Formats: sequence, C-alpha cells, structure tokens
Amino acid sequence: MTTNTTAIGWTDSTWNPTRGCRRISPGCTHCYAEVQADRIVRMGKGAPTAYDGLVHRVGGEPRWTGLSRFVDDKLAAPLQWRKPRRIFVDSMSDLFYEGFSDEEIAVVFGVMLLAGQHTYQVLTKRSARMRRWFGDWSVESCIEAAARYTAPDGMALPGTKPHNFPPAAWRDVEAWPVPWIWMGVSVENREHGLPRIDDLRGVPATTRFLSCEPLLEDLGELDLTGIGWVIDGCESGDEPRPAEPEWFNRIANQCRDRRVPYFHKQEFVAGRLRHDVGHFSSPRNRQEFP
Repeated sequence: MTTNTTAIGWTDSTWNPTRGCRRISPGCTHCYAEVQADRIVRMGKGAPTAYDGLVHRVGGEPRWTGLSRFVDDKLAAPLQWRKPRRIFVDSMSDLFYEGFSDEEIAVVFGVMLLAGQHTYQVLTKRSARMRRWFGDWSVESCIEAAARYTAPDGMALPGTKPHNFPPAAWRDVEAWPVPWIWMGVSVENREHGLPRIDDLRGVPATTRFLSCEPLLEDLGELDLTGIGWVIDGCESGDEPRPAEPEWFNRIANQCRDRRVPYFHKQEFVAGRLRHDVGHFSSPRNRQEFP
C-alpha cells in the first residue's frame, strides 16, 4: 500500500533533503522548481521561508542564485515513513549538484539504504559526477556517513545509530547495486541528454531510468541497453516549448519493441494539456505490455 503525496504521476512522494541548484542545459530553461521556490518566497511576504537566498528574480523571471542548502530536518523522513512508497529524491534540487559535498550525498544515500522499505528514484542532469561518485563510495561507507552525521545543532540523524536501525534489507547487500535505489538521468535533447545515458550505463543500478521531459526534439534511435524504464512528456507552464507527437511515438515504439517499461506523462492534445495519456507497464509490472 502506498501513500500518494504528490501530483507527479510516476511516483508516490517527494523527498527534498537538499535544496537549490543552477541551470546547466536547455532542459532547465523553464525549471518548475525555480518557479515553485520563487512562489514560496513571495508568498512569505518577508517572513523566513525554506528558499530564502536560493532564488531571486532576474528580468522579472525566477532564477536559482547558485546557493544550496543541506536540509537537516528533512533527512530522516523516509525512516519515519513506515508504509512502502516510491520516493522521488530531490524534486526541488539535484542531488549531484556541485553545491553538495560527496560526504553529504553519501549521507542521503545512507538514509536510503537504512529505510529500505521504500523505492527511491534519483534523477540527475549531472551524470558525470554521479558516475564518479559511485566509483568512490560504497554501501558500507554511505551507512557509516549517515551514522556519524551530526547536524549543526549537534543532533545526530534519528534512526541511524545501531540500536535504532529499522528492519531494512541493506544488511544483505554488500555492494552496489541496491534493488530499491533506482538511478535516472534527464534526456531533453540529443546534445546534452544522450551522453548522460552513457554515464548512466556506467552506474551500478538494478533499475536505470530516463526522464525525457521536457522533450525538446526528436531523439532518434536510442540505445536502451541497460535501461529499465523510460518516462517522457512535453513541457508545461505558461510558455511551453512545442513538442511533436511523432517524437513521443518514436520513443514509445522503441520501448515497446525492446520491452522497456514506458510512461508518457503529459502531452498537449487538442490544445489542452493531458496527463498520463499513453503509458504502458512499469519496472514493477512488466506483464502489462500490450
């Protein structure tokens, strides 16, 4: 049984142990996280908010400042969620953003390892750093990083001391990959997105996934070797960049031919944005293929 706390159709909940980012490719141009962070600050009307200093306005448009924040009071959330759920990690950031240290990333993975009743979906545009990070950090070192973590207020991370370990399967996993941690990359176009797929293949994960959203051009023939799930969709918002139905059809047909689970999140149909309009199967339910 899952607990849905987000409108994102391919996950159940979001978890943001880090905040802040900066733009690095065309997929970032209309970043929804920038808009949402700016809205939170503006609604605060001068009162302190979670995104103070992380976003500002440039030419009337919201932009990340480049500053980042490691959010201590959110770290333990998955340890406290008992019912299994799919969790999108860092919907308001990028876990592999350069503003976060390797050690901080390891702490986040340590929590994911400890709370193994859930499934984690980690999505990044910084695939090169992701690949390097996995070469340097082991399952054991991430557990150790979480266990020794101390917040600025002197408090240890709840649930990470040996006597508080939840009944998670991590103790039976000696090395990557870990079945409940899925790794994915954004693929908005050929120039920036396709090289990320190659990096992703170099990451030890039982489920690797692609998020082709917003899809900005025809991706052509995709090498789906080692890929376990593909999500795609058009851009939403006030001034979405156009996407052609043929682009999505090409991806869907390739996924069907290779029996790769596929989820079409959203598309403009007859001038209106429709959600979840053409998905089939998922990594947990491969028998749903037509």
